[in-house]
Order: sequence, then C-alpha cells, then structure tokens
Amino acid sequence: MNEIRKAGVEPDEWQSLKAYTNARIALGRTGVSVPLREALQFKLAHAHAKDAVYSALDMTDLQNQLAACGLPVYCVRSRAIHRDMYLQRPDLGRLLDERSAEQLQQIDSPAADICIIVADGLSATAITQNAIQVVSGLVEKVQQTGFSLAPIVLVEQGRVAIMDAIGSLLNARLAIILIGERPGLSSFDSMGAYITYAPRPGLTDESRNCISNIREQGLAPVLAVDNIMDLIRSAFRFQLTGVQLKADSNADLLSA
Repeated sequence: MNEIRKAGVEPDEWQSLKAYTNARIALGRTGVSVPLREALQFKLAHAHAKDAVYSALDMTDLQNQLAACGLPVYCVRSRAIHRDMYLQRPDLGRLLDERSAEQLQQIDSPAADICIIVADGLSATAITQNAIQVVSGLVEKVQQTGFSLAPIVLVEQGRVAIMDAIGSLLNARLAIILIGERPGLSSFDSMGAYITYAPRPGLTDESRNCISNIREQGLAPVLAVDNIMDLIRSAFRFQLTGVQLKADSNADLLSA
C-alpha cells in the first residue's frame, strides 16, 4: 500500500480483494483517472482477447496429440469457410459442410455411448492450452466406468450446436464438445464443455449442460474432468440434459 502511495496512486479500499479474483477491481486512481499501469494492462488484455478470437488451431499437431488417447481422430469443418465468415455468420458455424458430413457417415464404427468433440470456437488458444488434458482425462475415466466411446472429432470453425449433427451421425447416446469460449479481458484462454443427451439436429441450448471457465486460473482441467463425469452419470441415469439436470441437486431430480 505504501508503494502505491509513493507512485502517486490513490489506493482502493477493495485492494485486499484482489487476492481472490483476476477481475479488474481495486485499480486505484491518479487524480480522476486510472493509473497509467492499469490503462496499459487493459490495452494488453484487449490485445490478448482479440488475438484469441483470430487464433487458429494447428489441426495436424492437435490430431496427433489426441490420437495418443487410443481412439481414431477425424478432422471436420463447419460451413464457415474462413474466420471472418465464422464471426459474421454464427449459423454457418453450427453446420457441418457437405464433405465433413459425408466423411462421418462413412465411418464404420458401432454405435457408442459417448462422443467427444473438440472445436476451436472463439478461442483456439483455449483449446491448445486445455483440451488435451481434459480429453485424456475423460477418455480414461469414461473407459473405467464401462461406457463406450465413438471416435474423437476435431472441428475447425465450429460452434456449440455442431455437436448435434456430429453426435447423431456417429450414433452416440451422448455428445460432449470442448470449445473455446468468448475471450474476456482476464480470460482469453477459457474453454467450455457442453454436454447433450440424445444429440440430434434441431436441439437448442436449453437441452445442454455447460461447464465454463476451464483453465488453470479458473476451473482446473483435472477438476473439470470430474465435473463432466458427474454430469455424464446423471445424464445417463435420468436420460436427459439441459435445464432439467442440475449438477448440484441430482437428489431432487425427477425423471421425465
């Protein structure tokens, strides 16, 4: 606190709370303005968020890393041809292009309980930093519980709802998509996990459960795996996901 005063910055009474959050609180002030240091950090955070939105997956490298989980890995694309189209036309990011749909239709694999999908979303950076640890943990724990797994699908220019078509084409009872979340000014590397029971085209977001802010500074990947597994067990028990399925109140759920 004394160092802040020496720098000509008036301290903030919330200063002690900074130890508990990365949010932009207790910035202090210099006159009527925020300190120069904080103004520059804001610009840096904005630059990180913008870079994350336009970041791209190294599909070959990620496919090779995912293959280490012991499952086939297929790369597909949405109908958004390039990044600007993806940002301007969210609807195209929810649909598989024709070639990708045909590729998945031709896969000779039996129906499975669970399909794991990985998509760049709005932050390929988040996927690069977090997806491998979560997928490897999920594969291990899913196999321990006795559920069967479909091939892993890696999606370029994908939105959340693309999981419905993929899960349906692979005849999976439940689909999970790991996707880069919209970057915030303190969380440009945040990944989300969406879980949908009985995936099929036409579903909307109330049919899914979401676990967000998966990253080392948020929900650590190893803990995210445990949370996802809890939802998987509940989803199969009650044969549903979405607004009717609450991760912290399974005892009070009523089956449809």
